Amino acid sequence: MGQIRVLDEHIANQIAAGEVVERPASVVKELVENAIDAQSSRIDVHIGEGGLEYIRVQDNGQGIAADDCETAFYRHATSKLVDDRDLYQITSLGFRGEALPSIAAVSKVELLSSATDDGAGRRLLIEGGTLKVNEDEAAPRGTDFRVNSLFYNTPARLKYMKTVQTELGHISDVMYRMSLAHPEIAFTFRHNGNLLLQTPGTGDMLQVIAAVYGTSAAKMVLPLEGENLDYQIGGYIGRPEIAKSSRNAMSIVVNGRYIRNYAVNQAILRAYHTLLPINRYPLAVLQLTMHPSLVDVNVHPSKMEVRFSKEAELMLFVEEAIRQTLRKEILIPHATKQTIKRGNSESIIQEQFNFSKAPVEYLEPEKTNQLSTELGDLDAPYIPPFTDADLPPESTTHLPAVSNEQQITYKKKEQPITSPVTEAQKVPASPNDSITQPKDVQSDPVQPSHPLPAYTAPVHAESAPQIQEQSQTAQYAKSTAAPSKNTSGSSSRLPQQRGNYNNTNQRLFNAEMLYGTAEEPEIPQFPDMNLIGQHHGTYLVAQNDEGLFLIDQHAAHERINYEFYYEKFGRPEEVSQELLLPITLEFTLAEANKLKDRLHWFERVGVYLEHFGGQTFRVTAYPYWLPKGEEQQVIEEMAEWVLSERAIDLAKLREQASTLCSCKASIKANQKLTEAEAQSLLDRLATCRQPYTCPHGRPIVVSFSSYDLEKMFKRVM
Repeated sequence: MGQIRVLDEHIANQIAAGEVVERPASVVKELVENAIDAQSSRIDVHIGEGGLEYIRVQDNGQGIAADDCETAFYRHATSKLVDDRDLYQITSLGFRGEALPSIAAVSKVELLSSATDDGAGRRLLIEGGTLKVNEDEAAPRGTDFRVNSLFYNTPARLKYMKTVQTELGHISDVMYRMSLAHPEIAFTFRHNGNLLLQTPGTGDMLQVIAAVYGTSAAKMVLPLEGENLDYQIGGYIGRPEIAKSSRNAMSIVVNGRYIRNYAVNQAILRAYHTLLPINRYPLAVLQLTMHPSLVDVNVHPSKMEVRFSKEAELMLFVEEAIRQTLRKEILIPHATKQTIKRGNSESIIQEQFNFSKAPVEYLEPEKTNQLSTELGDLDAPYIPPFTDADLPPESTTHLPAVSNEQQITYKKKEQPITSPVTEAQKVPASPNDSITQPKDVQSDPVQPSHPLPAYTAPVHAESAPQIQEQSQTAQYAKSTAAPSKNTSGSSSRLPQQRGNYNNTNQRLFNAEMLYGTAEEPEIPQFPDMNLIGQHHGTYLVAQNDEGLFLIDQHAAHERINYEFYYEKFGRPEEVSQELLLPITLEFTLAEANKLKDRLHWFERVGVYLEHFGGQTFRVTAYPYWLPKGEEQQVIEEMAEWVLSERAIDLAKLREQASTLCSCKASIKANQKLTEAEAQSLLDRLATCRQPYTCPHGRPIVVSFSSYDLEKMFKRVM
């Protein structure tokens, strides 16, 4: 007699329940999804004791016809699919027909549903997968689904359930995601009779965000919009000051389905590049809309994981859409909540800035020489804009150059010569140089070979799309239009803006080439401030017509240096200098063996490190602009990072090296600055591409509006 036999239907349902019904939150998710598919406008969820005692989901949707009520509990019975072609165009949340039989197999289920408005309905009672009652009963249009004594007949599953509060937390998370995914539905959620969530169902996602995260968070989010040929994105993203301690505040909705996707999460985090401190995550609710054929939702029984057919393009689209939204805002956090009386209620108001940044009036050469040498690192050289031809082949991206409204020349300080240097080997000035501005010299700024695309932060190689060469060439030819000419025949000057120049190799493409963004969004200028003084040698105090500002001098100098060093590390072959006396570094035997295979990565950033035998390495050359006196420590920390990374990426290495150098070269707290030095710091911060946070994500500027001050002193009540 053969040993292979078909499992009993009841056992098969219990096994399937282990995949579909992992915990009470899984039951809530499946039942709410069915209610959404029924085109409900109101869904009420009641649970008791974390869902283990009872779960009740009521909706006012289409309901289930009397003849279909029993059939709905058969395995793989569904109204969502007809043939295999429907698998490639799934628009419903549920489609497998596994949820109801799996839930009924491990609980006591009562169903009351009506598909008509005449009050006639059908009631079913199922215990452990066995039908007990199937009878007519009066019911309003819609479905009332009750699940009692979950896992009562599977004690092994019940034993592994967590505490009531833990299970309640999982159910709450499901309800929050569902309400954010469908703001057009009015949700109510109660636990043991206590109301935990209520949404109006007006279709306004901002009201749902207020119901889930609170009104203060809802007032600190930014609307997100974007569209291209394949995708449409909407939703809201939070300002950096309301960052969370976990990724739970990032919600991704694809065609009305809440999903979890690591690649999309990483795209969101890359868009917030240097805007968030370490281990802080943004509040984001993304609604992605695309053709069903571009996403496969039939990947996992829980339907929480999906596959995108054009994932690389989608990731870059999401990242660019979020980055452009953030660039349109002045991201200066407010020190206090701003409220204004409207009748008998108080409302939080958002301060608006509308400043026109006047050209910086740099000091004359004779006045510049009077600055203290201890702040020499503030005076990083001006870097003119350059084209893609100036980039090394291995560079994946770089930060844009500063504005060309003022052409500035710099006088290089005398430096000790450690090796012979020819005219061809001379390099630009270092960040320790002083600023000079000849009054009678006017130079014509370098014109880029193509219009300025949107600024992008470092993008890692694994996230960049691969686009067909033919379409790439056509799009790039379109973007390389000749620069406009002025009346005198010379090239017109570039507008004052913080632009970007992307590498046009196969691994990175600008926004215009990828999804046809024709216009650069208007970028708000950094507020113009008048320096008042310095507080405790740490914070600069400034003001303007709108209020008072406190500036962290160390964070500000870090941002200035970071953008300088990131630019420099993008072209390391121009700046390395050989050493007469090499620097010697020692590592453990295991580290030395690993480091020998990774020496080529140091050359990518201009550091030439060679094995000197045993556990010893020596540095024979490094960029001359490394922080003076900190060169060995910077290279040692760079080596520690290279050893700790499992897979090294050039963009990450470049960013890490820039961050290390910027921190070492910056002024510290409790360091007194002269008025000229402090003003120079503010002026140079205003020219940064992202002047609101340091490379570690800490805020640089905090503002007090005039209304804040008046309220503090009780001038307004």
